[in-house]
Amino acid sequence: MATELAPRQAPVESPPAPPARRIWRHGWLYLMVLPGLAYFLIFRYWPMYGLTIAFKDYLPFLGYSGSPWVGLKHFEELLTGPDFARIMVNTLILALLTLLFVFPAPIVVAVLLNEVRHSVLKRSVQSLIYIPHFLSWTIVASLTYVLFSVDYGVIAQAIHAVVGGRPVDYVAQEAWFRPIIVLQSLWKQTGWGTIVYLAALAGVDTQLYEAARVDGAGRWRQFWHITLPGIRPALVVMAVLTSGQLLDTGFEQIWLMTTSLNRSVADVFDTYVYQVGITQGGYSYATAVGLFKAVIGVLLIFGTNWLAKRLGERGLY
Repeated sequence: MATELAPRQAPVESPPAPPARRIWRHGWLYLMVLPGLAYFLIFRYWPMYGLTIAFKDYLPFLGYSGSPWVGLKHFEELLTGPDFARIMVNTLILALLTLLFVFPAPIVVAVLLNEVRHSVLKRSVQSLIYIPHFLSWTIVASLTYVLFSVDYGVIAQAIHAVVGGRPVDYVAQEAWFRPIIVLQSLWKQTGWGTIVYLAALAGVDTQLYEAARVDGAGRWRQFWHITLPGIRPALVVMAVLTSGQLLDTGFEQIWLMTTSLNRSVADVFDTYVYQVGITQGGYSYATAVGLFKAVIGVLLIFGTNWLAKRLGERGLY
């Protein structure tokens, strides 16, 4: 008589270990996290307590806690003051120029480098375009004055020799301030920005290009239907991160290129905070300006991420 087989029982899962035991078991991993956690707590989160002076009339001898509360007074002064429209327009113009020229430049350079088949040449070009990223803005500003100064600028003198007429002081005139800022950013940041896109291009299946060539697709169709979709996730992430920095034009670069002749177009939020906060002692007002800029940046990140998801992309989070 055949014996009936007992039904197989599912394995009984053991209860999860207590948190203390898990921490003890992976203690070295938690120790490796502590330095980074301490850095963010000390240098990123603890200084946020100082943002309270944006809502106070801060007096150094009274301290953070002793200074009287004034509510939104400093924000009202910022929005209704005579300087707000000027610094907002200057900041937005530089931000739009950055989006139009600086943001796409690493994508174009990465695609061009990806087409280079000679490995030695490709690595050499990559190394050369990475170097400007490691130079400080002080060096970049000094090189700009050496090249474009009206007295001894090499490029300024060459342009004057070709065009003729009266010499132009490119580093002092208002009309040339923004083009020079964009050129500096292109030269310094383009090479370093290609790292992300080259890594994304390395993950694109080369068989897709071979199949496209067999079907008769040219370079442009390969780029539009294979390359661009392949780097689109990285492109969306970088676009979301860049949107949060639209009002962050960079203090050092702008400040080094600002003169008394181009100040009307050079004043942005970063330099304005320095002027009213450090040179004039308006700590509460400067903190309110910085907090306003930070809030706008956060809203732009959330808005851009929401728009990316609405368009069918994964977004940043």
